[in-house]
Amino acid sequence: MQDHRLPPFRAALLHPRFWPAWLGLSVLWLLVTLLPWRAQMALGRGLGRLSMTVLKSRVKVARRNLELALPEREKAERERMLQANFESVGCAIFETGMAWFWPHWRMRALTTLDGTEHVDAAVESGQGMLLLSAHFLTLELNARQFGLYRPGVGVYRPNTNPVLEYAQVHGRCRSNKYLVDRLDIKGMLRALRAGDALWYAPDHDYGRHASVFVPFFAVDKAATITGTATLARVKNTVTLPCFTLREKNGYRLVIQAPLENFPVGDDETDAITGNKVIEAAIRRAPEQYMWLHRRFKTTPEGVAYRY
Repeated sequence: MQDHRLPPFRAALLHPRFWPAWLGLSVLWLLVTLLPWRAQMALGRGLGRLSMTVLKSRVKVARRNLELALPEREKAERERMLQANFESVGCAIFETGMAWFWPHWRMRALTTLDGTEHVDAAVESGQGMLLLSAHFLTLELNARQFGLYRPGVGVYRPNTNPVLEYAQVHGRCRSNKYLVDRLDIKGMLRALRAGDALWYAPDHDYGRHASVFVPFFAVDKAATITGTATLARVKNTVTLPCFTLREKNGYRLVIQAPLENFPVGDDETDAITGNKVIEAAIRRAPEQYMWLHRRFKTTPEGVAYRY
């Protein structure tokens, strides 16, 4: 049986080289604990605008992504979206703190749930749930909010800083069971076979390995991993699209109906289906998506580098 206990606190984490990480976490804890939500969002938007003067390379990447993905939008509209996107980046810092540090009652107060009947149906049928999500800037809240309704299993990338790793594992498990390394495919399969909900975001560009080139937004050949279909093929598993959107008065956790006829067994067809679901969700709030990532960096033979 795999040990899913939380990592214990170790005295080595108090070494002076980790003090900056502890300081940052302490400041974040104070801010998200003491400040009202609207004040946090106002500070986040301001911090995001300020970051545009510092993170110029990321601004360039995000602008290029918007140009590639949404060429039908006017340039001025994309520039407004770009600023709103960085404002959302600033908000995401506070939202990470909320997800890691807020008590359940405070998290529930800002959460609206849509589609919980699909979770109930899967639980009643004893089915595992593959939560098809994406890298929205609200992604830390997404798993936390879902876990408040039905604790599940998160897929994540371990942090190389042991203090931040300690904080993120404990924070992400506040309302969920445990985390699985994104490279631990067997661990993901075990979770689904056990009837758990597994959070999975396949929307980043992870290179050519286990990927196919299929449409995503206006890019005809975007490298897309095939892992979604691999996991969805686990016996007695349903695939539920699951996203968190920031709204005027809080957050909406959207859980959609199970994908029908998925997977069909063809990598390209299944990848196209997943991309369409994710694209539709992003179009609901494009400024809240993580455009800072070089989503279209991997190109097929004969296609020039896009950045």
